[in-house]
Amino acid sequence: MLKLAILGFLHDRPLHGYELRRHLAALTGHVRPISDGTLYPAIKRLETDGLLVRSTEPGAAAAPRHTLRLTDAGRATLLDRLRTPDDLDVSDENRWFTVLAFLRHLDGEPAAQAAVLRRRLAFLSEPASFFYDGDRPVGAEEVADPFRRGMLLIARATTTAELDWLRTTLTELDRAA
Repeated sequence: MLKLAILGFLHDRPLHGYELRRHLAALTGHVRPISDGTLYPAIKRLETDGLLVRSTEPGAAAAPRHTLRLTDAGRATLLDRLRTPDDLDVSDENRWFTVLAFLRHLDGEPAAQAAVLRRRLAFLSEPASFFYDGDRPVGAEEVADPFRRGMLLIARATTTAELDWLRTTLTELDRAA
């Protein structure tokens, strides 16, 4: 998720490390805070892999600032990852939002965008719950605990809204393809 988000934000424009960290925190920080101890080694690995380059510029106050730019290989890696996200990228809500945040980078490829959305639609169309009675998903109406019922009702409302959006967006992408 972090690699995808870094590449996605740098696809938009070059960023200083601090700016990148702010963008990442806005996207995922409330769910999965990203520490410097995680971010900067990830940036270094992407740089070592040739997916981004770092240049040094004079700082506004004192210390020089490092600007990160996506390379052609980084751009290709991002687009490949968006075209074929991992199963977990489609099923995990937080990872899915990261994919959605950058799926627009497949501009000019409505069929590829639609294929990704169809995978999410198929995932959401399978019966699921946070709680089960054997192999059977338990619905909100079957739960006496008001907190668990709340979880299930909120999840149902969110899923219903996402399914509506997916169907509408797929219709638009199919027309564009």
